[in-house]
Amino acid sequence: MHAPDGFIDAPVSLAAGAVAVAGVGLALRGAARELDDRTAPLAGLTAAFVFAAQMLNFPVASGTSGHLLGGALAAILVGPWAGVLCVAVVLLLQALLFADGGLTALGVNVVTMSLVTVAVAYPLFRALVRVLPKTRPAAAGASFAAALVSVPASAAAFTALYALGGTTDVPIGTVAGAMVGVHVLIGIGEALITAATVSSVLAVRPDLVHGARELRRPPEPRTRGAGGADRAEPSQA
Repeated sequence: MHAPDGFIDAPVSLAAGAVAVAGVGLALRGAARELDDRTAPLAGLTAAFVFAAQMLNFPVASGTSGHLLGGALAAILVGPWAGVLCVAVVLLLQALLFADGGLTALGVNVVTMSLVTVAVAYPLFRALVRVLPKTRPAAAGASFAAALVSVPASAAAFTALYALGGTTDVPIGTVAGAMVGVHVLIGIGEALITAATVSSVLAVRPDLVHGARELRRPPEPRTRGAGGADRAEPSQA
């Protein structure tokens, strides 16, 4: 999915860069409202996890491999604005340290792999958790669906940018078929990783999953025991 230098021409790359800068700027302002002293460390851990997971490739078909994009996972865990920042930082580090995606194509990659994935995945996840049962399996299923849809959406966005400024002689129909088709399969792997991670965090710390606010445990009622000491009443299952 990482676009290399020169694959998209300069005018489209510059336009994508401008969109990426604007999107990251808005995300910086939005993340200031989403994060606090308790959740900010989770954003750092999420970015580190996405960075590590993107370095691992899994086979898809016909010698093709895929890796986690991370937009859906980051948005569900720490919120859409912070999620955009997490993936954008990962893409910047990959371009600078590992030449994974070109620097001139960084705007293209931020648009397709950060802005688009979050913009597609998070609203879908929130819509599903509102109508599904307020349970951990239902939230995991919603995260599976959101991640699954976000990956081919990212591939479709890249295809649109290629149609506007692609520099190779490959027909747009061929690019579209290859990108969207393969990334549907990659999306299954992304969806499994996302659902497993969200389910695991919900099992131990539901209060840290930004997108699943409905599943947060209510505070246990406290009663005053003998000697005036407070004690927690056991919650009813």
